[in-house]
Amino acid sequence: MKLAFSTNAFKKTSLEEAVAVIAASGYGGVEIMADVPHAYPPHMSDARIVELRRQLDSLKMRISNVNAFTFFAIGDTLHPSWIEKDPALREKRIRHTDNCIRMAAALGAKTISLEPGGPLDGMLRAEALELYQEGLMRVLPLAQQYNIILLVEPEPGLMLQSTTECVEFLRRVNHPNLRMNCDLGHLYCVGEDPAESFVNCSAWVGHVHLEDIAHSRVHQHLIPGRGAMDWTAIFNAFRRVDYKGWATVELYPYETTAQAAAEEAFAFLQNFI
Repeated sequence: MKLAFSTNAFKKTSLEEAVAVIAASGYGGVEIMADVPHAYPPHMSDARIVELRRQLDSLKMRISNVNAFTFFAIGDTLHPSWIEKDPALREKRIRHTDNCIRMAAALGAKTISLEPGGPLDGMLRAEALELYQEGLMRVLPLAQQYNIILLVEPEPGLMLQSTTECVEFLRRVNHPNLRMNCDLGHLYCVGEDPAESFVNCSAWVGHVHLEDIAHSRVHQHLIPGRGAMDWTAIFNAFRRVDYKGWATVELYPYETTAQAAAEEAFAFLQNFI
């Protein structure tokens, strides 16, 4: 397992500053936020991509994942989603994902994490699943062309919340470039045992998100060690399946104390690595 930290905790700083701080905090990898104020594709010129790659090389850092979940550039955390009633809004999400695929390839990244459809907002589940599949089938040929893996991320309150729902959908689509971004805190929020669920769905996992969650299981990301999750069991699960991929710490609520949060998380997780 390789440890990274997400730039989405550093929304108060530039992408390049975030990368430098994450490297200085001890991480070997960085997850890039594909949105403002970081790597929103229309803002990423060829020259900036070249300079970012140079920075990463000089710091001996690798990109763990490109996070294309949020869409603050034109909407918010969840909208426009893949399952909007308005086809023009769905088209914006599709075009954004195409742009993220091209950007990820230019940066040398291998995976892109995606919203799991979106909030149903009264839509019938069968219709929403069909819209999500249609949207993904529009972008998967480009992902395959660039050898990028798209990762569906189960999220509390959205169309796909659990590993069971996610794996069922992945089997339905059945595409080699579509896998799961396994956020272990999200699994805890929806009542799953993160360690056991990770083992059970590990064949589908392309990347992992780490954060802690309180005993209440309320969806609020906490620094690892501050919540109720069983980290010994989680790391035993990684060893049990011989997971060699990236695990990215995602602490977006800590944007005013991002560096301290990154350092505390890194120090805590060293007890298990």
